[in-house]
Amino acid sequence: MKRDWLACAFFLTCVSSLWGSPTVEEIVRRSVQNTNVDWAAAPQYSFTERDIVTKHGKRSMKTYRVVMIDGSPYNQLIAADGRQLSPQQAKNEERKLKREIQHRHHQTTGERQRRIAAYQRERRQDHALMSEMVKAFDFTLRGEEAVAGHRCFVLSATPKPRYQPISRDTKVLKGMRGEMWIDAEQYQWMKVRAEVFRPVAFGLFIADVQPGTEFTLEQKPVENNIWLPSHFSTQIKATVLFFSNRSTDDETYFGYQHVANVERAGGIN
Repeated sequence: MKRDWLACAFFLTCVSSLWGSPTVEEIVRRSVQNTNVDWAAAPQYSFTERDIVTKHGKRSMKTYRVVMIDGSPYNQLIAADGRQLSPQQAKNEERKLKREIQHRHHQTTGERQRRIAAYQRERRQDHALMSEMVKAFDFTLRGEEAVAGHRCFVLSATPKPRYQPISRDTKVLKGMRGEMWIDAEQYQWMKVRAEVFRPVAFGLFIADVQPGTEFTLEQKPVENNIWLPSHFSTQIKATVLFFSNRSTDDETYFGYQHVANVERAGGIN
């Protein structure tokens, strides 16, 4: 009897363990739901963005305060090449900001709608590449890792042979593979890294994205269960009309503030 009881207890323990471990599909599904919520909430925040761009061997660095003004963002330059602006330069940028506020507040209904529509269209294009990854890749759970104090599920991603891209931009996913680190507590994308491992052609011999092209996205919690980007880097290796094109773009985001909080403090918008 005792042996039967022990066997039963062991079986129930195993079943309970299986129930407590989410499947790859569940991890991905829940993380996508949360990522969509994050994407919808992003326009509610102002933040600081530092861009480091290297193209044709030239490197530039600029820092902006990105503020929401009447439905779309405005980038106010606050530093260049690692240096704060001079007092005169800062005054000029402040005047530009005030002029833009006045301009937007005096736009016609049609002008305002077109401005906001252009912003939303750009957002959808950026979001499509990330959301289509879920449809374009097969995922494998590799295990767990601790990243910046967060316990994360680690997933590998490889392209599905029958995936059909929905746009020119998402076509690159057919030649990419990647990894995802998903927070095990809140099911948020903490880190996504993808690389091109085989050439992907765009158009008729117009452009080819080559191996060596890669991107990395990192996110952090902002408030409640909202996570927003903290770092995004891209390295592009491509040929366009038979000319080689190589560039890198490294963007860091910090100092997120909810627009409503800025308004209460007497800030912009």
